[in-house]
Amino acid sequence: MQNSQIRLSRARRRQRRRKAHIVSRTLLTLVALLILLPVFLTALYSFFSPQEIQAFMETRGNYDAQAWMDIKLAPQVFSLSQYYNILIEDVSVLRLLVNSAMYTAAILVGQALVIPLMAYALSRFKFPGRDGIFFMIIMLMLLPFQVTMVPNVLTLRRLGLLNTVWSIILPTVFSPFYIFLLRQFMVGLPKELIEAAQIDGSGTFRSFIHVVIPVCRPILGAAAALSFADCWNLVEQPLTYLTQRADLMPLSVMFNQLTENSSGVEFAGAALYILPALFIYLYFQQDILMGVQLTELK
Repeated sequence: MQNSQIRLSRARRRQRRRKAHIVSRTLLTLVALLILLPVFLTALYSFFSPQEIQAFMETRGNYDAQAWMDIKLAPQVFSLSQYYNILIEDVSVLRLLVNSAMYTAAILVGQALVIPLMAYALSRFKFPGRDGIFFMIIMLMLLPFQVTMVPNVLTLRRLGLLNTVWSIILPTVFSPFYIFLLRQFMVGLPKELIEAAQIDGSGTFRSFIHVVIPVCRPILGAAAALSFADCWNLVEQPLTYLTQRADLMPLSVMFNQLTENSSGVEFAGAALYILPALFIYLYFQQDILMGVQLTELK
């Protein structure tokens, strides 16, 4: 009798857990679909004709219930005209996209050369001023861009770099957040790993390349993906440092101008703009998840 009651209680608990699992999965699915809806509509509208998009965009800002901006789920005519216009006829949007790619690639390469070395030095070596440098990095990480904007402008102007591509690249290369992130991860690495490499004859730099970097691959992949998102979506820095060079602006800044007076190609431009970030996320997805988990454990 007692065994049957225990089995019945276990069956009821399993049934409750199953129901809770179904409810939670349903809610998460609905939330995911709601989040992905703008991405889906952007991709869908990129296959509308420019004329149809222009007519559709003219209904913006109209609060008349009879002329509300409805969601269109199918084009009148399936068309690749938006992509043809961007890639062949008028390459102004493509030029802005190339600017975004140039800034992102240059910043990521610079960060890959600078940030791991700085994080390793701050985590492994003892030298005068190390704690002070780390404290300043934390303070810079906590300060918003609006606070450091004026000193950056004055410094860049003094160096003659204002209104050049270097005004965007150089300040972003030394990103305090990613220095802090990698440093905190490297602090938790076992000292025995590096000591074993040094016993085998590896110097400091060789141990860093062949031991530390492979062990830090998950957090490096997560940092690369997050940094790509930051660099790809730069807005405040170009608006501040490139006031006299509209030709150097990235696409992230110029989207507002594209949509103010609709040319019918803004959705294709947005779709092309989304694709690199989507591919980067899919490629580094496991590294992002593992990096976050390892950081939490440490």
